Amino acid sequence: MRKRSALVVSLLFGLAVQPAVAGAPKKAAPAKKAPAKAPAGKAAPKPAPPPKKVIPPMVNAEQKKALIEKMAGFKFGMTKDEILAVLQKGINERYEEKIKATTDVAQQDRYRKEKKAELARTSKTYEKFEGKSTGWDVSIIEGEFAHNTGEALMERWENEGGKNNRRFFFFYNDRLWKMFISLDVSMLPEEKKNFDTFKAVMEGQYGKGAVDGGTIAWRAGEFDARAVDKLKDYGALGLALEDAKVKTDVVAMRESKAPPKKETPAVIKAVLDSDGKDHPDVKSNTGAVEGVIQASGGSTKSK
Repeated sequence: MRKRSALVVSLLFGLAVQPAVAGAPKKAAPAKKAPAKAPAGKAAPKPAPPPKKVIPPMVNAEQKKALIEKMAGFKFGMTKDEILAVLQKGINERYEEKIKATTDVAQQDRYRKEKKAELARTSKTYEKFEGKSTGWDVSIIEGEFAHNTGEALMERWENEGGKNNRRFFFFYNDRLWKMFISLDVSMLPEEKKNFDTFKAVMEGQYGKGAVDGGTIAWRAGEFDARAVDKLKDYGALGLALEDAKVKTDVVAMRESKAPPKKETPAVIKAVLDSDGKDHPDVKSNTGAVEGVIQASGGSTKSK
């Protein structure tokens, strides 16, 4: 009986295993999916091209002459002392006329003192941007300079001859490379103090420019020009004149000296889950959440 039982078991085992080893048909490999085709009559979508860099237009000879007049006799590459010498000459000429126009000796002395003080005021505004916070970091010229890049500034009020402008001299490695003129808009009525009026006036003088937000830009050969709308933040308008060649060096220097971007702390990253890897099981934590809410006097049940 034992032999018969063993024979039956072995036969059954052989019948059960044999088809799986020898006689069972092989499972067919899953068919590969063909790549999705665009619908008939429609071309596959192309990736969007990168935005084109807008190159400002070149001004004509007459417009360039008008921009050069805004430089008021100053030239790119001048040192601080050379600029002060030009200013001194203009101040001397202006005050000499005042002194000659009066025979009052006391008044003449006052004019001489004013003349000396005027140049000293401009000279004292000279400031190097070496990392320390300045009064210019939040001002109409914010964004026109950087710290620890060899840049410096000198500023002067131009309030003679009916004008009331401010001229900012920007230096790179002790040489003038840019001027920014804050234009007087006090004579404009309130309804005209807007970008549309500003754009119309500027393009009327210097031709159609490349508009980007509140900025209008032109090229003038060896220098570039920008008209800047600062009405919203500072109630003023500006005109920047820049040495095109030095501008390239300044931008490169700023990029090389720019501080590295700060890494997000690990604790903040864990909370933000910026990579999308951490997905807590909300259902499994429902009891804990309800416990916290109830402990604080709240309830998860709708009332």
